[in-house]
Amino acid sequence: MIDFFKEFFLFLRARKKYWLLPVLIALVALGGLLVLAKGSAVAPLLYVIF
Repeated sequence: MIDFFKEFFLFLRARKKYWLLPVLIALVALGGLLVLAKGSAVAPLLYVIF
């Protein structure tokens, strides 16, 4: 998994595709919210936001 991120960042730097980094961060954040909402006390708060 670490190799994937290392290669991804090298790709971003070589191809100058810096706009992909915020997209990746947003996807990871959304995935984290979904994991939290699955069965925790945070779920009702997330349902109010969305």
